Amino acid sequence: MASETLSYKYNSQSSITSTKGKENLLLSKFNEVEKGNSPCFFWGKLNNPYELSRCLITLSNTVQSSFNLSPFQLALLKDPIVTAGNNQIRFEGFSHCAGVYARVDVLENGQDGEFIENGTTNVDFNTPLISELGKIKKNDDLVLSVGEKEVGFHKEGDSFIERKVPLPSKWIKGLTTVQHYFSESDYALTLNRIQALQLFKTIPNGKVKTDYFLIKRGNKYLFSPLKSNSAVCIGGIHRLKLLQPLIPLINEMRIYPQKDMQSVTFILCFNDLNFVFSISRDFWRGFSGEGAALESLIEDLPENLIKAFDNYSYTNQTFNPTLMSFEEHIDVSKIDKLATKLSAMGLLGYDLENNGFFYRRLPFKLDRIMSLNPRLKGAEKLLLEGKVEIILKKDNEIEAKVEGSGVQHYVIIKGDTQKCTCTWFSKNQGERGACKHILAVKKKAKDN
Repeated sequence: MASETLSYKYNSQSSITSTKGKENLLLSKFNEVEKGNSPCFFWGKLNNPYELSRCLITLSNTVQSSFNLSPFQLALLKDPIVTAGNNQIRFEGFSHCAGVYARVDVLENGQDGEFIENGTTNVDFNTPLISELGKIKKNDDLVLSVGEKEVGFHKEGDSFIERKVPLPSKWIKGLTTVQHYFSESDYALTLNRIQALQLFKTIPNGKVKTDYFLIKRGNKYLFSPLKSNSAVCIGGIHRLKLLQPLIPLINEMRIYPQKDMQSVTFILCFNDLNFVFSISRDFWRGFSGEGAALESLIEDLPENLIKAFDNYSYTNQTFNPTLMSFEEHIDVSKIDKLATKLSAMGLLGYDLENNGFFYRRLPFKLDRIMSLNPRLKGAEKLLLEGKVEIILKKDNEIEAKVEGSGVQHYVIIKGDTQKCTCTWFSKNQGERGACKHILAVKKKAKDN
């Protein structure tokens, strides 16, 4: 199929010294990109169709699962995001409650096809397709096509086509927090297939409301309700049952806990194929409501810089803030904030195996960040109405009064410690991100 292919010109040398000049140079480089306009992103053979089909079935089971939503709410949510580009294909999605994130990564050697264009679509995996995927055998041939408006699986002359559907806003919010938690996660341990099988046999029956811990006794790993030193904490452990059909097929399993144990990620490794599975700390709290990245969003960035980067980037391209900062001589904090903004719009994912962000192209509007984050919106309203008064600002210490509904809230920020007298902070103690009063005070302090 004829199409324009992606091309870009890149020159990392710069003699401009002013920050504004550096940003303008970066904008000019971004704007040199020419993207193709083919409706087809990828067409080719999948090299591990049996394992991939089982991963996709598990992914579909994940996005059809809910651990805290009503049947009415379930009907409002759809199925996987599919990206093709940079010699990789990814399928990703959330459980309906957005407390479980799953992604299937088809690595470079996992496919034998042509990337005609780079792009992203969102489709609905229906029952007939899942049924056909379940019939795939180890020696079968399976061809995949990914396009702007559809995804197709082709086998022995039969084709199963899934059409594009709207992307749920709840997923955009979830994507923000997941990538943030991924970037704060570190490798903990690797289990082989036998160890993983033994571990998953220790998952308790029923719905578990208390935390469990991954511990080691002798040469075996198990899930235990008793905490021990350096144990990995797992909330809502019953959600891991979604992975049980895949465990007998894996080569190994790698585990990455978030630094504050607010999430834990399991990566199931196959031949040229990874299945990424991450769960929030509590099954009744989805990733979409955590607000972990809100404080990184309070500082404004030029809209043209964000749009230019969107023009520059292509699907699954690695985004390295530190490298870009070094090559373009721009403050790394500004590039980090750009990464957070793009993440908040669903435009950046995070690859734990490669320890870096990757790009996914989605339709977006800059004001969607505000609409999807009510606490951020509330902070902006407090500032607009002049309800924030800073009474002390020195070194790393800030004290402020924030006018509430018939009550005065007091905010104290000292180093990494921040407190507010509002009900939200008293209830969550900062575990779900800052309250709107702290966000408003921090933004005002930055602007003054």
